Amino acid sequence: MTEMLYHSDSYLKEFEAVVTDVVSEAGTVVLDRTAFFPGGGGQPNDTGRLQFGGVSVAVTKASRDGDHILHHVEGQVPEVGSQVTGKIDWERRYQLMRTHSAMHVLCGVVWRDYSAQVTGGNMDPLKGRMDFEFENFSADLVHDIEEKVNNEIQKGRAVHARVLPRGEAEKIPDLIRTKINLLPDSLQEIRVVEIDGLDLQADGGTHVANTKEIGTFKIVGHKSKGKINKRLKVEIE
Repeated sequence: MTEMLYHSDSYLKEFEAVVTDVVSEAGTVVLDRTAFFPGGGGQPNDTGRLQFGGVSVAVTKASRDGDHILHHVEGQVPEVGSQVTGKIDWERRYQLMRTHSAMHVLCGVVWRDYSAQVTGGNMDPLKGRMDFEFENFSADLVHDIEEKVNNEIQKGRAVHARVLPRGEAEKIPDLIRTKINLLPDSLQEIRVVEIDGLDLQADGGTHVANTKEIGTFKIVGHKSKGKINKRLKVEIE
C-alpha cells in the first residue's frame, strides 16, 4: 500500500521514499509513500522526477492500481529497497490545483444559484470544461455565472480537505454533485473537500488553500451538448 502524501499536503513538492516494487519491463516503480497524484476526478496525473544513487529519471505518468501508486519512469529503474527522492513538477501541479479549485467554485455557484448537477468535466493546467444539467442557457446566464464565480474567488474562502467514514459522509446533503454517483461501494472512507461557506464535495484531488490563489476565472466558450446538457469551457489567468 502506498501512503498518499498528496491527500494531506497538496503543497508538498519533494519527498523521500523507499521502493517497494519494480516492473522493469514496464518501467514502473511502486513506492511506500508518494506526493505524485495519479489522476482522477477529471484532474490529470502529476509528472516530475525520481532521484537515486546519483541518477535522475523523469516520471512521465503516475497511475493508481488498487492501493498502490505506479510511477512510470523513463530510463534506469531503481532497485527494490532503495531510497529515492521524488520531485513534483511544481509549476504544472500548482496550475492544476488552481484549476481544480476553480472548478469547485464553479460547481458551488451553479448548484447554489441554479440547482444544476454536473454531468461531466475535464481539465488541463489553467483550462478545462464542465458540463451541467441546464434546461435553459444563454449568453447572459454565462456572463452572470462568470461574474459570480470571480466574486466568490475574491472573497478569499478557505479550502480544506478531510476524510470521513462513509456512513457519516453519506449523511451530508448534496455531497455528490455529479449526475451519476461514481463512488465505488467498496469505499469505506470518503475524502471531502470544502470551500468554506460555498461548496462541499467528495473529492480525491489537490487544491489550493485559499480561493484567492486561483486567479481570474474566465468562461471562454459555451455550447449545448444535448437537450439539457450544457458545456462551459473555462480558463484561469
